[in-house]
Amino acid sequence: MTREARIMCGVILITVPTIQYGGYFLLTSLCDRTSHYMDNALRQNFFRAGHAHAGVIVILSLICQLLADGAALPGALLWMARIGIPLSAILIPMGFFLSMPSPTATQPNGLVSLIYVGAVVLAVSVVTLGIGLLRSPIR
Repeated sequence: MTREARIMCGVILITVPTIQYGGYFLLTSLCDRTSHYMDNALRQNFFRAGHAHAGVIVILSLICQLLADGAALPGALLWMARIGIPLSAILIPMGFFLSMPSPTATQPNGLVSLIYVGAVVLAVSVVTLGIGLLRSPIR
């Protein structure tokens, strides 16, 4: 594992407690009738989706750090992939959470666009990394 991968994996792992806190928040919201979490199905779905995306993309980010070590990419593109994938693990959930802040919201606000920005960042990053892996010489 390269120094870069080790640093990025360390930073990514430090974010895991935020995902744990999200799980705690969802659990307490489910159990507390005064939170009004159960009163809004759209908000429930957005919060659940945000939490799930965060966890899955963080795991993907860790795997991609190791894969990036074997990719044949120029430095800037390699760093774009190294940073872009974990960045999408922040942008996508933020879009889900921040676009439905009120328990009475009937539709997402403009911050829902963060989901789309994060999805584009994720797609560009994983495709770039995939191309870099296909370009790397067979050892």
